[in-house]
Amino acid sequence: MTQDGGSVKAFTETPFDYLIIGGGTAGLVVAARLSERQDLNIGVLEAGYAIPDDTPAVSVPGRWGEGIGTEYDWQFETTPQKQLDGRKLPWPRGKALGGSAALNFMIWNRPSSDDLDAWERLGCKGWGWNDMLHYYKKSEKFIEPDNKAKLEHTIHYDREAHGTEGPLTVSFNKQHSVPHQYWHETLENLGVATNKTHMSGSNVGAWTSMVAVNPKTATREYSATSYYRPVKDRKNLTVLTGATVQNVVLEQSNGGDWMAKGVRFEHGGSNYVAHASREVILSAGSVKSPQILELSGIGNPSILDKANIETKVVNKNVGENLQDHLLTATIYEIDPSVPTLDDLRTDPKLDAAADEEYKTHLSGPRTLLSCSIAYIPLSTLVPEAGIPALTSHLSKSTDSVSKAIATRLEPSANGGHVEYIFDVGNWNPFTPVKPDKKYATLLQILQYPFSRGSIHAKSADPNEAPVIDPQYYENEGQIDREIQLHAAGFGQKILETEPLKSFVKGRVWPPPGVSKAEWNDWIVGNTTTDWHPVATCAMGGKEGKEGGVVDERLRVYGVKGLRVVDASVMPLQISAHLQATVYAIGEKGADLILEDARE
Repeated sequence: MTQDGGSVKAFTETPFDYLIIGGGTAGLVVAARLSERQDLNIGVLEAGYAIPDDTPAVSVPGRWGEGIGTEYDWQFETTPQKQLDGRKLPWPRGKALGGSAALNFMIWNRPSSDDLDAWERLGCKGWGWNDMLHYYKKSEKFIEPDNKAKLEHTIHYDREAHGTEGPLTVSFNKQHSVPHQYWHETLENLGVATNKTHMSGSNVGAWTSMVAVNPKTATREYSATSYYRPVKDRKNLTVLTGATVQNVVLEQSNGGDWMAKGVRFEHGGSNYVAHASREVILSAGSVKSPQILELSGIGNPSILDKANIETKVVNKNVGENLQDHLLTATIYEIDPSVPTLDDLRTDPKLDAAADEEYKTHLSGPRTLLSCSIAYIPLSTLVPEAGIPALTSHLSKSTDSVSKAIATRLEPSANGGHVEYIFDVGNWNPFTPVKPDKKYATLLQILQYPFSRGSIHAKSADPNEAPVIDPQYYENEGQIDREIQLHAAGFGQKILETEPLKSFVKGRVWPPPGVSKAEWNDWIVGNTTTDWHPVATCAMGGKEGKEGGVVDERLRVYGVKGLRVVDASVMPLQISAHLQATVYAIGEKGADLILEDARE
């Protein structure tokens, strides 16, 4: 059950076996799975609140993006980025039951097998593709499209690769915007084949994406609706919302070992402590999880000293190794007769009509999502002769993560280095738009970043946002900027190839005829986050504590009874949108916890 402020005292007096910090994507997966054991008592602390079902900005697919900047968003921002003209970037993160999956664009895909096998090569035993596929399938309830939809929308999939009995319903959209019909043929004319098994170990090529949408209700699926709601009345599961975690309660044994015993939190202006007899599980995401570890005295002494926090467990990797996907959006003019979501934002009558169609028929513009996807390997974007120019920026780092990232520049590497998404509407806030024009957007998203930054507590105050410094395009990140330049060239080819060539009138942002130097300046001025931060509490693999924050069973080095289960444990970025992988991490994390509970 979900408790309100009047039940805080009861929450603190409950003898929990496990306390979960964060009721987001992974946290609610873990809560649901652990509470299947009736002999275990599970508590969840969530800073945000449950989102009412009648919140269109979250539940209605075609209103994607409207939840960003609301009360359901932490509304973080980065430090000024040196290589982005000193710009600070907004970093939306979900602050609600269900976490960031309540705000995302609902794309449901998986990385290529080698992305996860790379984790295992780093020493993260049990985290390769063959092990993780079970957990991807375990989370899914895949609803197959009918034959008519398959034909009309170029839908392909490998039925055996999907789960059909999991909590979270996933599907293919029933309707698509106008240019989707041209996507596959255009890419094929460029030599990029349609990938008919894009969820089965290689996502390279063009495909129609799945989405986290229930086709029966045409509503967003996320962990609050799929994992939590069906089990919320379990007597051994209690969720407390509106609870801001201050730190993990650590106690030291006579032998000097640190142990997690509970959680300090604030609720309604008062401070409380809740206790856990077995474990505390940190599932607060790639931004908050490292901050909470540091607030608890776990981290780099130099960072903690500056924040006026006592160091209890030294680990210089906490908050480091931050990797994010980098996005730019080029804009093209299209025929003014083509319907776009921009129409609904400017015409109240069209907006009302779309709402009525959705309410009455569960169809129309309010159901549309961007599903025209292509993942392109580096070998297609950069001629082999151009690779030495990229590798010249590589440092002489000898740590295993740096070496693993460097292998992604090898000519034989065949992962999807850059993702392209095309749809109608203007997605770039910097575009100089004209009121009588209509636009379409080509998103270009770099998947394997060399840019690596950090997230750290600024002070001992848990209400103060952490310092987020992705260091986009800095140091080895120069490679990212150069790949983005090459990728922009390939993106231009996409829109110069039929049949999409006939659909667009021409590029308007950046303006036609820009030089290479001007393209570079445009990339610097337009790059933003794709909201996929990982690795700030990464698995250490073979290097153990020297290389990470948690071991392969997600246990925090140097502390008994404390784990991290969320996207922050990923040691390397993947070529995919994160949500399906985060659900799989939650499923595997729950299994690891339950396995250890039986010992």
